[in-house]
Amino acid sequence: MAFGVFMHKDGSIYDDIPEVHYQFPKVYLSRAKQMVGDWIVYREPVKLPQSKGFFAVAKVERIIPDSDVSDRYRALIEEGSYLPFDPTVPHMVNGQPVERELANAQAAVRPLSNSDFARIIALGLPDDDTLPRTGDLEPLNRVQDSPQMPFEIERPIVQTLLNRPFRDRAFRRAVLHAYDGRCAVTGWKLVNGGGRLEAEAAHIRPVEYGGPDSLRNGLALSGTAHWMFDRGLIGLTDSLDIMVSRQVNDPSSVEAIINPTRKAIVPTREAERPHPQFLAWHRENCFKH
Repeated sequence: MAFGVFMHKDGSIYDDIPEVHYQFPKVYLSRAKQMVGDWIVYREPVKLPQSKGFFAVAKVERIIPDSDVSDRYRALIEEGSYLPFDPTVPHMVNGQPVERELANAQAAVRPLSNSDFARIIALGLPDDDTLPRTGDLEPLNRVQDSPQMPFEIERPIVQTLLNRPFRDRAFRRAVLHAYDGRCAVTGWKLVNGGGRLEAEAAHIRPVEYGGPDSLRNGLALSGTAHWMFDRGLIGLTDSLDIMVSRQVNDPSSVEAIINPTRKAIVPTREAERPHPQFLAWHRENCFKH
């Protein structure tokens, strides 16, 4: 097994849903097989305008032939492993490449050294105080690193990436940053006296039902909007129109807090907006028609 890099570009010829699967040509099959059961980081190409650099980490569960395109394969991502970086990790930090032990910088699928993997994780998932509004996080055994000094990562450290409190914190940080702390339904951006945002990070498809900790499976919602969304009293169409359930007992009050556009206020970048796959799941399994 080995850590690795998957290059991804939105709108490419490859049918990728980074949270679910990654499509690649046969030429990379032997290399990708080495990553089964281990972690990869997603990276946008350097030449892409406004490239995010490294933007997420995920674990490869298995590889299967693509049923739609001959000579292509899909790396299936282990459920519950995908986690977005916030901040995303640039290609260069302090004048040095973050990925330093490059065998082939152009390869879409390539191995990643232990020290490069550790450095990227430390930069993309930093310790901070972006905590849930309620509840405590258990302490984490973090490995110390600096962008200038690579180090070897011990295998037990990767268990942090599956630690639920750690993932909740990282998901909240990424969602609130993408939405600028503004509720997608109400349009409110409320901050308390201590500088704490009122908005919460909501999963569209809950984790307990197979939903990933991904921006495209997330919404920034105020406490009341979050409560209504989780209980199926409000929902979203694929075009992001806000729907109100007929089962709401006080529809006029609900209508009054919805922003004037009647559409969810979402990030401008397509890759950060709710994915239709998750919105459809919510409508079919949660929304009360």
